[in-house]
Amino acid sequence: MTELPRIPLAGVIGAPIAHSKSPQLHRHWLKTYGIAGHYIPMEVSNDNLENVLRTLPQMGFVGVNITIPHKEKVMEIADLVTDRAILIGAANTLIFRKDGKIHADNTDGYGFIENLKAGAPQWNPRSGPAAVLGAGGAARAVISSLLEAGVPEIMLSNRTRVRADKLKQDFGSRIRVYEWVQAGNMIDDADLLVNTTSLGMIGKSELRVPLDGLRSSTIVTDLVYAPLKTKLLATAEDYGCATVDGLGMLLHQAVPAFERWFGRRPEVDRATRAAALR
Repeated sequence: MTELPRIPLAGVIGAPIAHSKSPQLHRHWLKTYGIAGHYIPMEVSNDNLENVLRTLPQMGFVGVNITIPHKEKVMEIADLVTDRAILIGAANTLIFRKDGKIHADNTDGYGFIENLKAGAPQWNPRSGPAAVLGAGGAARAVISSLLEAGVPEIMLSNRTRVRADKLKQDFGSRIRVYEWVQAGNMIDDADLLVNTTSLGMIGKSELRVPLDGLRSSTIVTDLVYAPLKTKLLATAEDYGCATVDGLGMLLHQAVPAFERWFGRRPEVDRATRAAALR
């Protein structure tokens, strides 16, 4: 009797998880490249998280994505953590190694930069400062990737000042913190404006930062992708700005994980976007 190869399994863990677009994205790539694998959404409570993660490799799982609220908790569970995940303080990708160890990484910053380069190829990170709204986990990934890309200065504002101050403490002198009521003032000098908050998302409050400082040369990107065109992006377009929506970050951050799990580097193209929006 011929022994058949084990079918690789992957998935995404969060609570809740039904809203995640990751399953339709990874399933699209599996089908496109003819890979015999499966990607499964799993709602797991915080109390059961470690037990589940230790059990999954025994069931044929090669790795999982991690989303809210477990991105920080998995850092304590993983046996190996990459430097960029440590710097960001969260992990979104786990690889289950053949030696039984759990390897944690964060690909959010990679996804952000790749999306920015694809949506605004004229962007030069060294040309001027970036203005970043928000100081949560997504902001940490964005700031880390912008500094690594060579952005000379990041102007940062958050509704709670202490969180922005903590990011300045962690990332250093290239961060300049503004009070939230002065957030609009950052835009006057910014070559790039990034919204990392949930403001403007369906079901959330609007982003009320004044945008009259926008210039047509400013590139504007919003990590929110529901709606795909937020009021921030629509207003920026009215000013003649190049805009980049948040869906591409989700797509590009998934590329390294898929390649590690299934052995094929997927392409982010129109069909990929269509699959994620389906």
